[in-house]
Amino acid sequence: MGNVAAFFDIDGTIYRNSLMIQHFKKLIKYEVIDPYIWHSRVKHTYNEWEKRYGDFEDYLEELADVYVKELKGVNKSYIEFIASQVINLNGDKVYKYSRTRIDWHKKQGHKIFFISGSPDFLVSKMAEKYGVTEFRGTVYQVDKNNNFTGDIFKMWDSDNKQKTIDEFVNKYDVDLSNSFAYGDTQGDLSMLRMVGNPIAINPNKELFNAIKNDSELSKKTTIIVERKDIVYKLNSDTEIIKGLYD
Repeated sequence: MGNVAAFFDIDGTIYRNSLMIQHFKKLIKYEVIDPYIWHSRVKHTYNEWEKRYGDFEDYLEELADVYVKELKGVNKSYIEFIASQVINLNGDKVYKYSRTRIDWHKKQGHKIFFISGSPDFLVSKMAEKYGVTEFRGTVYQVDKNNNFTGDIFKMWDSDNKQKTIDEFVNKYDVDLSNSFAYGDTQGDLSMLRMVGNPIAINPNKELFNAIKNDSELSKKTTIIVERKDIVYKLNSDTEIIKGLYD
């Protein structure tokens, strides 16, 4: 038998928000990004989501597009300084269930991997904080002067997460049938399908329906919902109220 591993998404799975969003806000504070960009390009979509008329993924996608463009030409060393502040302020704002599971996996001697769509310079600091085996995040390319080029290698989609897990499996001799994966969106679907113990934490509608409509995955997936001071354990036949978010 190989090693047992735990594969964690970060945003919405461990961290209760998005690391990139928090970093974006700090970049505005430090005048790396003009506040006008926020008001003219992103604020409307954010307000729609905050009032629950819009979708969080739409807001995040729009913000990510602006984020990548605005970082072009900025030196990475300065960005990493701000990234450290983001983790210092937000690194403990995680779901209690996820924090407990990370501790449990450590006690069991399992390999722990963070695989996140957030920028690698944020993911690396979160991985260091929680002492994980290895990590992968979206890679923001830099030129010879260490300035961002505007090119990225994304890690928020299901295909690239699957390729990354394949890499870790080979490198660390991982037994997927006894391993665990934790995610909250459709981008984590491949991770959940690959392991014997998939756990969806506060899944969005798209992921929930994907699990529900996959007979094999629905049988083995645990669905966790953490709200206020209660953690609920559900299964895929849990009834959802339709029409509210259609």
